[in-house]
Amino acid sequence: MRLTERLDITTAIAKRAGEQIREARHRQDFDQHYKKGSELVTNVDIAVDTAIGEALQSRFPEERRLTEELSPDQQILERLESLWVIDPIDGTVNFAHGLAHVAVSIAWNNAGRTELGVVHAPFLGETFTAIRGQGAYLNGTRIRVSRTDSLARGLVATGFPYRRDSRTPLMRRLAAVLANCQDIRRNGSAALDLCDVACGRLDAYYESVKPWDFAAGLLIAREAGARTGHLYPCPAGVPHDLYGENIVTSTPDLYGSLTDLLQRADADKVPND
Repeated sequence: MRLTERLDITTAIAKRAGEQIREARHRQDFDQHYKKGSELVTNVDIAVDTAIGEALQSRFPEERRLTEELSPDQQILERLESLWVIDPIDGTVNFAHGLAHVAVSIAWNNAGRTELGVVHAPFLGETFTAIRGQGAYLNGTRIRVSRTDSLARGLVATGFPYRRDSRTPLMRRLAAVLANCQDIRRNGSAALDLCDVACGRLDAYYESVKPWDFAAGLLIAREAGARTGHLYPCPAGVPHDLYGENIVTSTPDLYGSLTDLLQRADADKVPND
């Protein structure tokens, strides 16, 4: 099957999932609970994950899936074969609180490389798409990263883990970046942060996230001209395109200064001025 046909199928699946999410918000009848003690999940997450899985199973029955709710075992990443990487609702807290930054994220990775990605934001009416080597698009229109070439003029996004005791070490990074950039944004959806870098609304993004949070968005940002990478080397046996620890995405001119700043913050060597 051609990648363009795969993308069309994936986009249609993501949009149907978006309608399911919109209807659930309208009804306001969803349940909420916490997994791992601190991470919010709703029955809508499960229902949308199920619907996406069934749709992919009907079209690609031999291809495996890594999904946030139903198939989250990341050991599957060690096998370099065809793999769908799915976040049914990226921004569950936003969804539950009635905020708009909510997305369906679906990526297809083959032999360790992400070949296509779709990020659909149902409350914003935006669908971001990309095929590796063919550019990135928003609602069918080609998009590019901003031309920002100075961190001092850069708008930077990040996020924080749900566990409060994991946040303290990240405060040094936050303080360092805030002292050196135009401003910080924390929107609550890694997929949409990456897409906002892709279309120039943001100039950079850094965070540690799971594969389903960023796989599609990272490809979209890269195809829009962003430079992408990691602060530190990736472990052997895990595809770089699906390794979510310490990812950095930015305009090409900001990448070096941002990664240097973050590494110095980790070493606690950032000056106060």
